[in-house]
Amino acid sequence: MDTINKFDSYVIHSYGRYPLVMDSGSERTCTDENNKEYIDFGSGIGTNSLGFCDEDWAEAVCRQARTLQHSSNYYYTAVQGEFAETLCKSTGYEKVFFCNSGAEANECAIKSARKYSFDKYGKGRHTIITLVNSFHGRTMATLSATGQDSFHNYFFPFLEGFVHAEANNIDDLKSKIDDTVCAVMLEYVQGEGGVIALDKEFVDAVYELCGQRDILVIADEVQTGVGRTGKLLAGEHYGRKADITTLAKGIAGGIPMGACLFGEKVKEVLTPGTHGSTFGGNPIACAGGNAVFAKVTGEGFLDEVSKKADYIKSRLAECSEVESVSGLGLMIGITLKNKNAADVVKTALDKGLLLLTAKTKVRLLPPLNIGYDELERGMNILIDILED
Repeated sequence: MDTINKFDSYVIHSYGRYPLVMDSGSERTCTDENNKEYIDFGSGIGTNSLGFCDEDWAEAVCRQARTLQHSSNYYYTAVQGEFAETLCKSTGYEKVFFCNSGAEANECAIKSARKYSFDKYGKGRHTIITLVNSFHGRTMATLSATGQDSFHNYFFPFLEGFVHAEANNIDDLKSKIDDTVCAVMLEYVQGEGGVIALDKEFVDAVYELCGQRDILVIADEVQTGVGRTGKLLAGEHYGRKADITTLAKGIAGGIPMGACLFGEKVKEVLTPGTHGSTFGGNPIACAGGNAVFAKVTGEGFLDEVSKKADYIKSRLAECSEVESVSGLGLMIGITLKNKNAADVVKTALDKGLLLLTAKTKVRLLPPLNIGYDELERGMNILIDILED
């Protein structure tokens, strides 16, 4: 309780926190300060992609911390170069910009799209179309890009140059495209918006319309990327590759990192002085990223992610309280018939299971390498709560 009192006394109350003080973690289980254990089905909102303190990941991070913890980006480091090569070769992109979060990665994408258009067409072609129900971050630009009215309050004036089209509505998208548009920005699965996957027909239309007018496609894969959906990038489910893709959350296994990946068309857009980040490409974060990608891109790893997702969905299909299940891979949203999602999460916490919500749904984002025994124990707790 001392920890909670300290937080309440000294930390800004910008989060609705649960009364859990995490003390330590191992594999996919964490322990609170009273030695109570919790199975983790939230992975720090998709960030602890390899669970808690994976041995190979921890060794890589600690080894780097003892070698070189930071270097200005005026200089080169081998570990950043190695991770950049790994990212580009594994995803098929040409170049990468490193930052510290998903919002920063999306800021970089926004700036890059506008500069691409400015360099080629001049001023006035700067509008970015995003989707209703999207979420792209909490900075001023990414809040402005976010297509949810609930976020458009308090911080007026929001940035101009963003238009919101209805997801999966091709006609609405067409009506928003004009000569001022430089990019369309989308999440293949709207995470904070309710774990809703876009229709393939709509995604195809986005790419076709953008291709006809030299409009860039930006894929926000902050939550869907790095194996979360059973593919390295969620765009692979749609057979599409965006001009710019943003990553964060699980990319470095729990260390703050974001990345903006650039395809052939935009790989030279950012020039010296046009963008930067003091901590971007931090050696410790890159070491964590190398450890994550070594496992995620390993033989059979992503196939197992899909199999674990199938197991979860099969258990939920047998539950009478479950109305429907949405999402891709280990990014799962559960619509309930009668129970309140927030109440389910609170009850699960009491019973030693960490869950999330997404609007009115229960959201599951378990570590990608969660074991089947842990999955079974966690699902037993969840089903018992839902059936009670």
